[in-house]
Amino acid sequence: MKQHVLVVFPHPDDEAFGVAGTIMAHTDAGVPVTYVCLTLGEMGRNMGRPLIANRETLPEIRKQELKKACEVLGVTDLRMFGMRDKTVEFTDQEVLINRLLEVINEIEPSLVITFYPGYAVHPDHDATGAAVIQAIKRLPQGERPTLYALAFSKGAEDILGPPDVEISIDKFAERKIKVLEAHESQTAGFVKGMKQRYEEKDEAVVKQLTLERFWTYPIDE
Repeated sequence: MKQHVLVVFPHPDDEAFGVAGTIMAHTDAGVPVTYVCLTLGEMGRNMGRPLIANRETLPEIRKQELKKACEVLGVTDLRMFGMRDKTVEFTDQEVLINRLLEVINEIEPSLVITFYPGYAVHPDHDATGAAVIQAIKRLPQGERPTLYALAFSKGAEDILGPPDVEISIDKFAERKIKVLEAHESQTAGFVKGMKQRYEEKDEAVVKQLTLERFWTYPIDE
């Protein structure tokens, strides 16, 4: 179990899918987790749910959803950078890297979790992972934390090989569903079906809710 975990993702709800169980395993064990969320996801695909939402009101809705999710996760140190959704790759990368480095220097994490750049589908995902890697590389080699990276683009495993870290999160499956439910504006359309399929022991859903997989990024190479 790591001494302090830093999670860095661009959108509210990114944490819900691939790392919620891992986060809860740490927070339940008393390990502090800091979550840096770069944007408030105002370009979320489900704009209009709730029906009163639009591009102007959705960020506040998603902010509250993120706070609710963090309550379920046990995360008390949530940091929102306030960047605009779908612009992470276009922002001043030096500024972003330095902001991330400030957080890293402050909390001195032993483990960082983010996206694997080039293998995370969304440009914001890739840009976030790349900035995190550059921030960590500015630390002396002996002081760099372990970096777990999420990769899920088509064919990623063929190129990277199988993930070297697999974490069983069976005991957190039902709470992981609650984390997903917290992001209602984005997940309401499928969580109900997911819960039903989980209860029916659908193999794919059970695996999604009971196992989280990461690649240890070769940060020193």
